Amino acid sequence: MWSKWSEETVRADFEKLSANNIKYLRIFPLWSDFQPLKAHYTCKGELREIRFGEIPLDRTPEGIACIDPVMGSRFARLLELAKEFDLKLIVGLITGWMSGRLLVPPALEGKNVITDPLALRWELRFVKYMVRRFKDAPAIVAWDLGNECNCLAEATKDEAYLWSATIANAIKCEDPSRPVVSGMHSLIPSGSWTPEDQGEVLDILCTHPYPLFTPYCDTDPITEEKSILHSTAETVMYADLSGKPAFAEEMGTLGTMISSRKLAADYIRAALWSLWAHDCRGFMWWCANEQSHLENTPYDWESVERELGFFDATGKPKPVLDEISKFASFIDNFEYLKLPRRITDAVCILSKDQDTWAAAYGSFILAKKAGVDIGFAYAEDDIPDADAYILPCVDSGHPIYRSKLQTLLEKVKNGATLFISLASNGLLSGTEEYAGIVFETRSRTAEPCRITPKALHGTVISVEREIEYKLTPTTAEILATDQNNNPVFCSNSYGNGKVYLLTCPLEYVCAKTPGINIGNQTPLHEFYRIANLKSKARRLSIESAELGITEHILNESERLAVIINYTPRKLKSALKLESCRFDRVVYADGISFDSNGDTVKLEANGNCGAIVKLVTL
Repeated sequence: MWSKWSEETVRADFEKLSANNIKYLRIFPLWSDFQPLKAHYTCKGELREIRFGEIPLDRTPEGIACIDPVMGSRFARLLELAKEFDLKLIVGLITGWMSGRLLVPPALEGKNVITDPLALRWELRFVKYMVRRFKDAPAIVAWDLGNECNCLAEATKDEAYLWSATIANAIKCEDPSRPVVSGMHSLIPSGSWTPEDQGEVLDILCTHPYPLFTPYCDTDPITEEKSILHSTAETVMYADLSGKPAFAEEMGTLGTMISSRKLAADYIRAALWSLWAHDCRGFMWWCANEQSHLENTPYDWESVERELGFFDATGKPKPVLDEISKFASFIDNFEYLKLPRRITDAVCILSKDQDTWAAAYGSFILAKKAGVDIGFAYAEDDIPDADAYILPCVDSGHPIYRSKLQTLLEKVKNGATLFISLASNGLLSGTEEYAGIVFETRSRTAEPCRITPKALHGTVISVEREIEYKLTPTTAEILATDQNNNPVFCSNSYGNGKVYLLTCPLEYVCAKTPGINIGNQTPLHEFYRIANLKSKARRLSIESAELGITEHILNESERLAVIINYTPRKLKSALKLESCRFDRVVYADGISFDSNGDTVKLEANGNCGAIVKLVTL
């Protein structure tokens, strides 16, 4: 784009995007094009000088930063064109990684550009020059560290933190008026690049939730509930664990072998509804145009990178663009300025010693199917106030600090509910006191646990497990037994609250098992229903576990509810109203309602959503 610059092509792209109600773009001043550092060596490979090709660097701003002035002028022109078409831009500054290829300046090839001092010197000069020169451009709404910079090189946790803080601070020194976006993908709480570290030094976090590249997300068809909830669950988790807003900055289906173009549009329609309802702030599709006709790397290498655009190689729009354009129009015309934050029923407490993503993802899916909305917190952080807590898949000997556990149990004594599930390495102390059971023995097993909950009247739920516990209840009530008549699910009153204990890794099974969530064949969410994790603030519930609801309080007497069909199937269901009445349909896309007194029935097409207004009594 930069080396083969064509203003006519850029103008045509911007015109097409703007005409389809696309409002924000990410743009990438390719590092190797903009800062073409050339290392000149002397005797025995000693670095003598960095030059612009063969030209010595002067003391002009471009010379100090080794910026190609031609690229700078092209970037300036792109900003003018974006303003002309009222497009807002997020600028990914350190773009040295793109679609499977490193594109760093020649002088830095082979260096660790996250830790090498020479690389850092030139990165800072590049960032400061770009931000200082273009900070007055009205088209720019945010700066981004760069495109997935955690792919640039290996780094320890401290090195990743230091690099992120260094680049972010350089941006903010030149332009304190705009937010700085992380630009990273696949942050792992136990890894080098973590949500909490990014949240400490940046203003906005982002997810790049591709099912193919995210553990446990590439198991079900793209239009099924588990696939659609991926982007929402990951973005909510990033926001909660970092304490900063988060949005889906890069998303797509990675081509027609993942799904047809029609189903890609269905998938994105439901994902848009879900992200919006859960305060995920924004959505961006990767990307504007296909690269299937390009001969250069990485597109010569990577077939997964060739068919991702809104427009195919001939410029013809794909169905997904229609869905995104339609949703943007809905937001433009939404009668309320902003959708209030949803009611959160429970907090899911995660540990860095477990498979954090599997625990979080599984919890989010199960909660949604049980009609419950959850947020996230770390076990070592402050325990937020909530009506209910989930401690999923306890999977180490130190899942939660003693002091935090005492705080959590105090909240239970005061009336909260605590749901605990155990994974293979889970060890908790004091369970006889608060769970009301004695662990007699523990042994490894290859036999699945076939659970018969009393509340389900004979329904058997089969769950994979590695550990079999022999339990003796003291004060606990047995809610379910396994095939050997051994208690596996118990509840115990603790002060004014309740503790539920399940000796199987429920959330891991939900996240990791292909197809287990489709059509409620294995109703794992019933354990959450039995534990009654729903907040007292809720006024609405729904019969079908495949329809999701979020509630949003407008004022003391009015609230909105967003209803989403997370499956590709047509569904019929009924709404249960508590201390409220159905007022009207605010907006519906594929869902119809029949309100008759206290009864509200609905019919939902696949992967659709609607908003209704309720009046509390």
